[in-house]
Amino acid sequence: MEDELSQIGQQVADISELDQLEQQVADFSETVEAIIPVLPGWVMPAVVLGLAFLIGVLAFRLVFGLLTRAVAKRDLFWRSLVSRTRRPLRMGLVVFFLAIGVAVAPLDAAWRELAQHALLIAFIILVAWVVYTALNIWTTVRLRKFSLDAEDNFLARKHVTQSRILVRLTGWLLLIVTISAILMTFPGVRQWGVSLLASAGAAGIVVGFAFQPVLKNLIAGIQLAITQPIRIDDAVIVEGEWGWIEEITGTYVVIKIWDWRRLIVPLSYFIEQPFQNWTRDGSSLIGGVLLYLDHCADIGRIRDKMNEICRESELWDGNVCHLQVNDFRERVMEIRILASARNAPRTYDLRCEIREKLITWIQREMPEALPRTRETVSVDAANSVTAPGIEVVGG
Repeated sequence: MEDELSQIGQQVADISELDQLEQQVADFSETVEAIIPVLPGWVMPAVVLGLAFLIGVLAFRLVFGLLTRAVAKRDLFWRSLVSRTRRPLRMGLVVFFLAIGVAVAPLDAAWRELAQHALLIAFIILVAWVVYTALNIWTTVRLRKFSLDAEDNFLARKHVTQSRILVRLTGWLLLIVTISAILMTFPGVRQWGVSLLASAGAAGIVVGFAFQPVLKNLIAGIQLAITQPIRIDDAVIVEGEWGWIEEITGTYVVIKIWDWRRLIVPLSYFIEQPFQNWTRDGSSLIGGVLLYLDHCADIGRIRDKMNEICRESELWDGNVCHLQVNDFRERVMEIRILASARNAPRTYDLRCEIREKLITWIQREMPEALPRTRETVSVDAANSVTAPGIEVVGG
């Protein structure tokens, strides 16, 4: 009996607490309703939109935190993948909750239309951003199996060059399409957006002339991506400078010259001007060495020594090692040596090694093969005294 009375007393107490809570909520509601008419009209919309913004930020932190924990123990690729989606994800969630906030906020027609227009522009930018981010992620995934550090990196250079050029060109196209779509949301300049997108009408002509250098390089970039006269890490000679293709952007190419300077060349240059590409179809090259020796030089012994130098060199690739008498001149004969290596830097070093070792050997073993100047001296033996070792001719 006592237990039942105790339970009934507890239920009565709970009911009274619930009544008190309901009364407090009612009092708070009456207080808010009394304050709201006093507040300016913009306060409640600002509060609703502010809350929507905060909810979007909190939702982003929650989702991004869960994604970060999910890839924390995976390799660098997945961690960088999540990191790249951070900003688009934050913008997307904030825009989503702001759209809900605009729908429920007590805004008048003009402000609601302005807020919806701003959200539409933000959504267009978000879509372009997501597409560009997805393209970068796809490129990263595609290029994971290629390495530019490999000795034979011909295939890697081909795919890396195509991917980087296409990503940059797509970025330019996305920028143009995004600007056009934004302009078309404004009735007053809608025709400009259509003209920019379709390249038609007077506005399109004006924009076309204004963007002529950009469009020229854009078309050149498409040609480079398809035909690939140059690739990343190609050894080239441009404007008399030798170097490597370091970077290909949407408008220009960066060439790292052998002395670490940088030569900046527009993309259209490689379509319109001649240049040398030492690694177009492969990285192996043949280097030439010219020696000028006396006519009495023993070519057979020099050829044997050159073959020995090539065999002992770590730079030689085992393909080409030839010596030929290339030309005769009045005082010397020209000897050309050809030797091959796996890439341009090794070819240059191999040429230097052959020069150094061969000339050192000739100086030591065959000094008579070095260039000499011959003179015939005629003197009167009866009246002149000649130095020992000089032969008197005609006397």
